[in-house]
Amino acid sequence: MKTPRPIAILAAISAFAASLLLAESAMAQISLTPPGIKPPHETPVARPKAKPHRIAKRPAPHAAEKPHAAEKKPAPTPAAPAAAATPAPDDPNVDLVYGAYQRGLYKTAFDLAMVRAKAGDPKAMTMLGVLYSAGFGIPLNDAEAVKWYQRASDAGDREAMFELAMMRMAGRGGPVDKQAAVKLLASAAKLGESKAAYNLALLYIAGDTLPQDVKRAAELLRQAADAGLPDAEYGLATFYKDGTGVPKNLEKSVQLLQEAAIAGDVEAEVEYAIALYNGTGTLKNRPAAVDLLRKAARQGNPIAQNRLAHILVTGQGAPMDKIEGLKWHLIARAAGRGDLFLDEALAQLSPADRAKVEAEAKHWLGTKELP
Repeated sequence: MKTPRPIAILAAISAFAASLLLAESAMAQISLTPPGIKPPHETPVARPKAKPHRIAKRPAPHAAEKPHAAEKKPAPTPAAPAAAATPAPDDPNVDLVYGAYQRGLYKTAFDLAMVRAKAGDPKAMTMLGVLYSAGFGIPLNDAEAVKWYQRASDAGDREAMFELAMMRMAGRGGPVDKQAAVKLLASAAKLGESKAAYNLALLYIAGDTLPQDVKRAAELLRQAADAGLPDAEYGLATFYKDGTGVPKNLEKSVQLLQEAAIAGDVEAEVEYAIALYNGTGTLKNRPAAVDLLRKAARQGNPIAQNRLAHILVTGQGAPMDKIEGLKWHLIARAAGRGDLFLDEALAQLSPADRAKVEAEAKHWLGTKELP
């Protein structure tokens, strides 16, 4: 099940915020410059920007009503309201609603949820909001989604508060109302909704909709990170690395990066790998760093591809393999991450080896011509 249309919470990011979560970070540096060449200490590697809508990602249902098996990167699914922790004896359909949703049986989930919603079940109301906002099993209808999210929110459902805030922020199902969105996010965060806390933190960082307050942002990021939200762990790691809103603590920063990396956050995998490679805030472990960079490179991260290319071309941290390394260089370059040193290494290959590199890069990219 796909997410609703991506929602950009921050209409404009201030220069200050850009220096924190959303901009280039020196954390992405790695000392892989060839001997005799001065490392570019003043040229940090660009860190992927935070995307507020990423927090809405959920596991895809096990089977969709209309599967698209050919898709390489299926879109993440919108929120499914959690099943009641302890369903009442006369409430057998709560789990059936959630189970139908998880299996991709959206029309079934809708029919079951409607029965429960009319009986006053807030979770079922939230499910109806999810289905209407995404248009699964029924025609997409933002007005109906807002109606059901509002009813569930009024009944105290924190997930509905968060989803309704997203709708208000984007102007879906009604006019844009940032102040109403902020109130909903704050209420949901107080009830323990980690995604609401994360998005509220971004608003405090931006200083647009809310007054800029990095200490409050750090508190909210910590709340979301403690709940296991990888984006928040990653953001809070940046705060600890720079000493923004919290005392500077490289060890704590790396610990958070590790947690986010274990949870599968690709950007965190890259920065944790770099910390391991350089021994920054943790014990140096280059084999583990290389493994993480390979993993992130295979997931399409250009920074990981570039750093892995340096390692393999120079043999610093792994056995030298110029063919493999320069393959990753061409892949990263196709994504806009050029590198003069690696270009020079490529130019020094024999025509036969260069042909191998280009063939492997084209195969990986699925194209007949390189950019």
